Amino acid sequence: MILTMSVTLQEISKSFGSRILFDGVTATFNQGNRYGLTGPNGAGKSTLLKIINGEETPSSGTVALPDRVGMLRQNIEDYRDYDVIDVVIMGNQRLWDAMTERDQLYEQEMTDEVGMRLGDLEGIVVEENGYSAESDAEMLLAGMGIPEEHHHLKMKEIPTDIQFRVLLCQALFGEPQALFLDEPTNHLDMDSIRWLEEFLHNYTGVIIVISHDRHFLNAITTDIADIDYDTIIVYPGNYDEMVFQKTSVRDQAVREGKSREKKVAQLKEFIARFGAGTRASQVQSRKREMEKLQPQELKKSNIERPYIRFIPTEKAPGKIVLKADSISKSYDGNNVIKNFSFELEKGDKVGVIGANGLGKTTLIKMLTGYLEPDSGKVELGHQAQIAYFPQNHHDVIDKSTNLNAFDWIKSRREGVYDQEVRSVMGKMLFGGDDAFKAVKTLSGGETARVILAEMMLLEHNTLIFDEPNNHLDLEAVSALAWGLNEYKGTVLVVSHDRDLIETVAKKLIIFTEDGIEVFQGPYAEYIEQKAKT
Repeated sequence: MILTMSVTLQEISKSFGSRILFDGVTATFNQGNRYGLTGPNGAGKSTLLKIINGEETPSSGTVALPDRVGMLRQNIEDYRDYDVIDVVIMGNQRLWDAMTERDQLYEQEMTDEVGMRLGDLEGIVVEENGYSAESDAEMLLAGMGIPEEHHHLKMKEIPTDIQFRVLLCQALFGEPQALFLDEPTNHLDMDSIRWLEEFLHNYTGVIIVISHDRHFLNAITTDIADIDYDTIIVYPGNYDEMVFQKTSVRDQAVREGKSREKKVAQLKEFIARFGAGTRASQVQSRKREMEKLQPQELKKSNIERPYIRFIPTEKAPGKIVLKADSISKSYDGNNVIKNFSFELEKGDKVGVIGANGLGKTTLIKMLTGYLEPDSGKVELGHQAQIAYFPQNHHDVIDKSTNLNAFDWIKSRREGVYDQEVRSVMGKMLFGGDDAFKAVKTLSGGETARVILAEMMLLEHNTLIFDEPNNHLDLEAVSALAWGLNEYKGTVLVVSHDRDLIETVAKKLIIFTEDGIEVFQGPYAEYIEQKAKT
């Protein structure tokens, strides 16, 4: 029996009703390579990863895997009654099963049969490095920023975002020969993301990862497996290199198409002039040449970048756009924000960073008036006009409404013309009938783009965003970063996306376990200063 260390797809097809996701996909993912699985929202990235891992059945085709694989799971409810450390060890199923059965047998009366079985199980525990399992799991948990006091608590006793980090540790545990990671950075702060990048760089198996974090993909990938035209095209290099290769090939095809069209026009002119004359053989030759030159249908690339441009109102605010004066907020006796003061000045571009659960969204909701502080006050500056993108889209868009996307956007600004609405929706890739999709049927990514289109229409001189990249694809996040960088007004943005923070922010508000600090400089300077301390 030959053991495979690669992941091989053979003639994989998958369809849902009349919709085809994949059609006869054959691809090999080799040991030692780190593949980013890319494609627009709805292309089938997560479905393909589930097919590879055996959680989803393809319509046809087969998958060959190494013996031991690690998969980042999202089913935290299934683990709520288990200790954190045990959930991590479950990443090595063979070891966990052996340890569980061994513990059960030790509670039984000792017989020859039980003794022999215990010997077999102890052999498995040794083979799977079971006696160092707990310390190995603790190292992973520490790398993910999970404090030691959480390691022996039940999963249900720790915050939800920390539970997702535990499941990432589970995927990494036990030296899997292949790793499948679907959005592994979603619940990580920037320190944990850097730790994960280093871990994956030292990993020797095959990695297939889906991520909307462009910086993360560029940092870790050796290849990009791009879902396009119902199949997978593998490009060497990271995400930015793939985009360059893909657009270069298409540009070349466009140039060649135009050259063919020019030649065909010349041939048609010759045939029209001499078709009825004495040069019949030459005319036939030209016809055959023209048939060969007929342009092939040029498939549309799946790389589509929206055009995001925010234009501030002519009403300029005063020097201070927004002021927080000793604001505090507690939940169930827990001080989330305590006596925080901050002034957002005209023209500021401020990034808000820090681990989940420390109060970033609470701060943003107080600054935008969606939440009252327990004490202290928030004051809006002279002529300050704020447009707000919430982490929870339901805060601004009611998904129970019967409106379509076009009518919802139009309702948000009095006196706006239809062509203005269609213009911003087109820039956000809502072309044709897509503009009239019912709001209640919109996906997370579509809802995010609708809110961005609305913000481009609203009158504002200050933009506040809370995790805008959560449901946006890679190209939309890049377009947003460009739009905010070009914006002439004031920006406050919460994000874990380093490209977005590095592109936009000139100042930082940093949430830490010890409180909130303000840094008067960009992210790169903050990291440099932090490394010195």
